[in-house]
Amino acid sequence: MTQREQVLAWIDSHFDEEVAFLQQVLQVPTDTPPGNNAPHAERVAELVKQYGWVAEQHRVPEDRVRDYGMQSITNLIVRRPYEAGGPTVALNAHGDVVPPGEGWTHPPYGGVIDDGYIYGRAAAVSKCDFATYIFATRALEELGIRLKGGVELHFTYDEEFGGLLGPGWLLEQKLTKPDLVIAAGFSYNIVTAHNACLQLEITVHGKSGHGAMPETGVDALQAATKILNAIYGQLPELKKIKSNVAGIDSPTMLVGRIDGGTNTNVVPGQVVMKMDRRMIPEEDPVAVEAQVRALIEDAVRNEPGIRLEIRRLLLSHALRPLPGSDKLVAALQKNALDVIGEPIPAQGTPLYADARLYGEHGIPAVLYGAGPRSVPESNAKKADERLLLEDLRKATKVVALTLLDLLGD
Repeated sequence: MTQREQVLAWIDSHFDEEVAFLQQVLQVPTDTPPGNNAPHAERVAELVKQYGWVAEQHRVPEDRVRDYGMQSITNLIVRRPYEAGGPTVALNAHGDVVPPGEGWTHPPYGGVIDDGYIYGRAAAVSKCDFATYIFATRALEELGIRLKGGVELHFTYDEEFGGLLGPGWLLEQKLTKPDLVIAAGFSYNIVTAHNACLQLEITVHGKSGHGAMPETGVDALQAATKILNAIYGQLPELKKIKSNVAGIDSPTMLVGRIDGGTNTNVVPGQVVMKMDRRMIPEEDPVAVEAQVRALIEDAVRNEPGIRLEIRRLLLSHALRPLPGSDKLVAALQKNALDVIGEPIPAQGTPLYADARLYGEHGIPAVLYGAGPRSVPESNAKKADERLLLEDLRKATKVVALTLLDLLGD
């Protein structure tokens, strides 16, 4: 058999082992919030020992994690160096997940297999790619294929909060500087660009008063309503802004959470709103933040007794193609055509991911991994998140063949 045929055969013959590995990865909860993710990292580090691998455990300082709103983060790097003369390719997947919520018909942390699917929180986004990337790398190593360069497996735990203490921490601490990055994605498309994201916390301060004498208070909710009207009044204008990136349409803006007041019969003295503004890659995040802040401030500028606090929760920059990412795209598309039997597109997505942090450090990055054609098909972030096991098999083969193209002698 050719090397490529040997790689495909190895993955097929070890696929039951790969599925069992994924089940174990799914069975350790990583709900974020609260974000106690160190135990999962420790479990993964223990699991890879059976392959003779050492997972470096990089624990983010506790005070920084708690200030960030989480409980514990330990990021992992598994370094697999080969002969000199090739690139270092990092494969990145995140282990933190949103809480399961209600409505599951299978245990969210059971890793149950039913009718060809594996069920569990992060089965599709993105604990599945812990398995994809590990078994793609193992296929090349166990076959003794001569390789040049290296592979780094980056398993990080801060995608849901923005990535700054995940890949951002590893890069900030200069613990890694790969040449190319493949980050977790879906099998039937390659993501080469994604939106930026601004999230703000808006606190409207008024003054509490008795409900029978509302004139004794300053109603923070009335002022907050003016802010809401200003924000949602901008939506028609945002729809007129169009991106040139395939897969990305227009900017969006919404208020996702509102908290306030003390009781039904009390004038609300404080209201807190959390808003989300998605930016297309062509927009300047600094300019957008200034515009949004001005919009909010202008809405209540003449309201007596009202005071505003605006706190930035997140400013996530867009992912854009960099020189070198075309090499990743070409190899993935060629191998996906061979394995899946159809062309897969390379395009943008309106979502945002922590892969952008590699791009901010000048490292070409694309998103590709195990998953269906679209996010809704996987029930990602909803009840009964699932992954078709054949998609896991196909993605593992595509990634392994891509590594062979990039690192093979």
